[in-house]
This record gives sequence, C-alpha cells and structure tokens, in this order.
Amino acid sequence: FVPASQATASRNDPLEDLLHQEVKLRIIEVNRQRRRAVGSIRSVLRDERKALAEKFWETVEEGKEYTGVVKSLTSYGAFVDLGGIDGMIHISELSWSRIKHPSEVVNVGDTVTVYVKGFDREKEKISLGYRRMEDNPWEILKRDYPVGTVCDATVVGMTTFGAFARILPGIDGLIHISQIADRRIEKPQDVLKVGETVKVKITDIDFDKKRVSLSIRALLEDAGEEAEATDAE
Repeated sequence: FVPASQATASRNDPLEDLLHQEVKLRIIEVNRQRRRAVGSIRSVLRDERKALAEKFWETVEEGKEYTGVVKSLTSYGAFVDLGGIDGMIHISELSWSRIKHPSEVVNVGDTVTVYVKGFDREKEKISLGYRRMEDNPWEILKRDYPVGTVCDATVVGMTTFGAFARILPGIDGLIHISQIADRRIEKPQDVLKVGETVKVKITDIDFDKKRVSLSIRALLEDAGEEAEATDAE
C-alpha cells in the first residue's frame, strides 16, 4: 500500500496518473502479522531528483542550453524544471516586448528551451534566459529596416509634439508633428488616429538611445517630386 502522501513527487500531482503504470518504490514499513507492507514512491523520486541535481551542478555553465518543463508561474517569472533542479526565467527575459504576466508567453506544462544566464550553487538558484538575440527587434531593425526604408506602421499613441507608430513588436518610432503632413497642423489628431496604419519613411535611428524617427511628409514630398518630374517629361 502506498499512501497518497507518499505516492507522488508533489501533493498536487493527481494519483490517477499512476494507474497501470510501473513504478519504483521503497518499502518503509512492514507488518508481518497483517501481511502488509507500506511503500513510498516519493522517496525514490526524491533520491532520483537529488542524483540529477548533483549531475546538473557538476556540468552547469553559463550559456549552456537545457530543455525543461514550465512548473509554475508567478507575477515576476516562470519556474522551469530542468530535471532535478528548478530555474527561473524572470518576466523581463521571457519576451523582447513588454508583457504584464508570464502567461502571455508560456503556460504550466510547456516544454521550453532555455539557457543559463547565471547561477549560485550555494543558494541553489539558477537564472534562465528564454528570449533569443536573433529575436531582438532592434537586431531585426538593424538588419531589415535601414534608414530610408519605407514601411507600414500602426499609430499607437499621440502627444502634443507628434505621434508614435509601431514598426515592429517592441519598437515604436516617433512621427514628429512637423513630419505628419506637408502642411502646418495644430495637433497630430488633425491627421492621424490611434489604430490607423500609415506608410512611413525611417529617417533616423539611434540604437544607443533606442529611438527611431519616422516621416510621412518625406513620402508626400517624394511623391510630389516624382509627379513634377513626370510633368516635366
């Protein structure tokens, strides 16, 4: 007989999953008169996990990749079972875009590939990374959207001095009020509205300050010059 408290690694794990499964257990009590033995599966699982943890600490190094299972979520990150030991992906490491909760990216039970950002063996703490450098929107911008690129952008905000438009998830550029139209306007709302998709030209990128300058006016002026050239011909 295996008591529920000794049947699974965690008290929250369902007992039904053990049905028809072959398991290893340790005999922790024998009553010969009643011809009864009490076993513990948890005890074996704990020893196996301890052995895996020892192996993990022998080979762990920063940058090394692991495949694990998301064990739990908190408001500040996700805990991942790496097999014998848990590591944490801080919410800031889950996505290049700003998110409010880890569940926007991962869920309990998901299998994820992570890499070690740092660890403290004495405290048995492991910091994990999840987002990849190749997914960094600023790297994508550098590669695919050089200054002069014309692209579609979605207006996401307004200020007195201009409008912010999203070029890529995680990157918003500023269309200064002087660059919204080919005429003087009092406020961005005179021409644009939030949620609208507009065609813009990237006129400047400051990678150090993470700023992108956009212009609608430049495209209007380019179109005007082309029209004049056509008329001249």
